[in-house]
Amino acid sequence: MKPDDSGGRQRNVLGGLLGSCSEKPMTGFFRDGCCNTSEEDFGSHTVCILTTAEFLEFSRARGNDLTTPRPEFGFSGLQPGDRWCLCAARWREALLAGKAPRVVLNATNEAALLIVSLDDLKRHAIDLN
Repeated sequence: MKPDDSGGRQRNVLGGLLGSCSEKPMTGFFRDGCCNTSEEDFGSHTVCILTTAEFLEFSRARGNDLTTPRPEFGFSGLQPGDRWCLCAARWREALLAGKAPRVVLNATNEAALLIVSLDDLKRHAIDLN
């Protein structure tokens, strides 16, 4: 479901057009700055998060070290305060463990709703008034 050449864009969990998550660091399954997804994205990298030290440690302890630079993949490592397209199942796992990071709803792909609830995402949103 990657955006097509006609300018079609994927939608966010609020029903609007999917916004940008981060270009510094560059994120997304397609490394396009957005949490776009497709059938090839088995991890469903669809939840735009604001990283915290607590979450980054939780993820490292669960076998996904997001802080160590991996230059061979053009990845400089994440720091607290970075935005990142996270796998929806990892976000749900963090939620159940009480370690869920904050979420940017406008940049979280509606495909995440197949794995996590909108209510849970809203409770952790940074972009709701």
